[in-house]
Amino acid sequence: MTDIQKNLIAGEWLAGVSEIENRNPSDLTDLVGVFAQASSDQLDATLDQAKVAQREWEAYGMERKQAVLNAIGNELIARCEELGTLLAREEGKPFAEGKGEVYRAGQFFTYYAAECLRQLGENADSVRPGVEIDVRREAVGTVAIISPWNFPTATASWKIAPALCYGNAVVWKPANVTPASAVALAEIINRQDIPKGLFSLVMGAGREIGQRLVESPKVNAISFTGSVPVGKGIASAAIQNLTKVQMEMGSKNALAVMDDADLDLAVTLALGGAFGGTGQKCTASSRLVVHEAIHDAFVEKLVAGTQAMKVGHALEDGTQMGPVVSEQQLSENLAYVDLGKTEGAELACGGARLEMPHQGFYMSPGVFLNTTNDMRINREEMFAPLTSVIKVGSYDEALATVNDTNFGLTSGIVTKSLARATHFRRNAQTGVVTVNLPTAGTDYHVPFGGRGDSSYGPREQGKAAAEFYTTVKTAYISAGPV
Repeated sequence: MTDIQKNLIAGEWLAGVSEIENRNPSDLTDLVGVFAQASSDQLDATLDQAKVAQREWEAYGMERKQAVLNAIGNELIARCEELGTLLAREEGKPFAEGKGEVYRAGQFFTYYAAECLRQLGENADSVRPGVEIDVRREAVGTVAIISPWNFPTATASWKIAPALCYGNAVVWKPANVTPASAVALAEIINRQDIPKGLFSLVMGAGREIGQRLVESPKVNAISFTGSVPVGKGIASAAIQNLTKVQMEMGSKNALAVMDDADLDLAVTLALGGAFGGTGQKCTASSRLVVHEAIHDAFVEKLVAGTQAMKVGHALEDGTQMGPVVSEQQLSENLAYVDLGKTEGAELACGGARLEMPHQGFYMSPGVFLNTTNDMRINREEMFAPLTSVIKVGSYDEALATVNDTNFGLTSGIVTKSLARATHFRRNAQTGVVTVNLPTAGTDYHVPFGGRGDSSYGPREQGKAAAEFYTTVKTAYISAGPV
């Protein structure tokens, strides 16, 4: 029999009220594991213990906290091949991407380990004589973290690491699609020198455990990454308790390819941005806004490159794109293919379910041509290995098209013109802008987030994370007469 992987509740590994199977999307005969689903009573118990543990953790010395975060980060980096294999096996991204994700997750922890020693405050003189002012940041309390399946280790880590760095307790509800990576990370964190119950892993359905978590008055802050409808529901629930929220949601990122672009570079960036991670990235290049002067040449190379991509088992050598994460996601992807055709777009290649040696959720990467920006395939986040080409007649039209969206996470431009690059960088209405780089791929030491329906609340990552994971205290001190 397969051992049931348990939840980490109030510092103890406990069975739940039910279990779910986790199967490899590259090979459905491969059972990754069986994972416990927590009960609402367990969630309440772990929230109670988190409050006690947080007070103890906040009192730890800076170097003691630094040592904990360094140990977590260094173990993730040292085990990136092992844990990257596990991640690829349960999520479907190629092994190289899985390994890289775990390595990057380790870097988040080592970065915030260093930040433990950089928590500097401010001071000022009061407008009142003889009074000094001390301004500093303190932990916000218990943080609920709700993370997605597409980057099951990295996204969770860029939330958990700063939460711990700034003295908070963490209650983590990962996506049910990728529980194995969650258990592996939780085991690493739980082995460290931390108070009992400071960090909890509570697996379960979003409509049950997730909903109860965001509605709980015992939670001081909620960090969420996922869809816009779920994010709006979380915000609605959180406001009832005036709970602090930070949300990263949908996107419809555009890569603008100008008439002076290096054509081979542009195609390489488009292929990587559109189909890396099977297109299951919030930073994916789902709209390719191409100047008419190079449109035909770009499309010819893009379609050839797309057709040449090797789709296969995530752990097989040479695989460039793995399977879609689940049957549900694959069905939604294929529905968007049908929708695009109905809207009048030309499917130049791909967009079909593939029969492979292993039974799994495989589809070929697809390219839509002759699309307009008002089509639903260019308005809605598909989260699929599908991209659309939009022909434009000028740089101004390209910029207007890039900005014509309810989202605003990332955008990019491919051009040799410094003037255009500078103008685009300043006028693209997105939280992240790239020049001659893919729209996907960001660093861990600088802010990350978007505008519009893409983000709500303070930025993630880098020093900007302090805005969410801390609260400001202003103290006035009178020394009295000398």
